[in-house]
Amino acid sequence: MPKTRMKPAKRARGSAARLSHVGASGEVRMVDVSEKPVTTREAIARGRITMSREAIAQIRSGAVKKGDPLQTARLAGIMAAKQTANVIPLCHSLPLSHADVTLTPIADGYEIEARVRTDAQTGVEMEALHAVAVAALTIYDMIKAVDKRMVIGDIRLMEKRGGQSGEFQR
Repeated sequence: MPKTRMKPAKRARGSAARLSHVGASGEVRMVDVSEKPVTTREAIARGRITMSREAIAQIRSGAVKKGDPLQTARLAGIMAAKQTANVIPLCHSLPLSHADVTLTPIADGYEIEARVRTDAQTGVEMEALHAVAVAALTIYDMIKAVDKRMVIGDIRLMEKRGGQSGEFQR
């Protein structure tokens, strides 16, 4: 099979920024962070899962036959944060010093928040986002027999601290 070469990413008019994961000739690459200083970095991500009243009632009454989807989702999210580099091809493996997932009841489901921290040369935004996504998917898996119409969405970075790019807050 012939080797395919991607065209270089085009920059927006007037933009000097380049994508750090794309080389000069368009090849995808892992960013070299070896020259960056080790700093404390933290990221907070959120998302939500919405579901039927029946699904909510089963979760909140403890009647889900597979067990407690909220505690299982918390654990799955924490585990996902720790495994992000195994799932997202260009992510660096990071030594996490903290990962936590909270699930807050809302009228039509749950708000999911992940907080992840490290002392490293690159940030933990992907780890926090991955934790939220996997926590939501875990809830879906555990309650899908009751509601296959659940919606997972609004997954977004809320805050980021540390590193060269400084702070971000939505």
